[in-house]
Amino acid sequence: MKPTCISAGLAVAALFLAGCAASTRHIPAVTPFDADRYLGRWYEIARLPHRFERGLDYVAAEYSREKQHLVVVNSGVRNGEPKSVRGLAKFKGDMNTAELRVSFFRPFYGDYRVIWLAPDYSSAVVTSSTNTYFWILARDRQLPADRLQELLTMAKKWGFDIDKLEYPRQ
Repeated sequence: MKPTCISAGLAVAALFLAGCAASTRHIPAVTPFDADRYLGRWYEIARLPHRFERGLDYVAAEYSREKQHLVVVNSGVRNGEPKSVRGLAKFKGDMNTAELRVSFFRPFYGDYRVIWLAPDYSSAVVTSSTNTYFWILARDRQLPADRLQELLTMAKKWGFDIDKLEYPRQ
């Protein structure tokens, strides 16, 4: 098989498998959403495991605005080495709804949906269009235990496998 056929086959398989994951469409994205209040630094408190974050600690995301887009720089430390990647986010529809498309490797975009947000924008729960992606974010490196438990309870009700969550060092 030629390399292009293998790549195409892997892409089709990945799309098929993604389609098999449970959808999060039953969980509405946050609205109203104020992107300007969301800008700034967020720390990763918990996440479902993924290859691109394996072994990553001290994880943070820095959001800024660039024209009509949001820029996100995800950073962390793996094996003592700092790592970072820059992405571009654009609103999927109405800018008043926390539903975006994010790309770290253009032209490929993935869903980024804020499904819970503290009124003071101090903590958030983020997913994609499937329940295989999940993050709890906070403005501070630590989240109070009662707030974390509240978010874990909600996540379980929404169908996320909270037993698989990882808690990176901060």
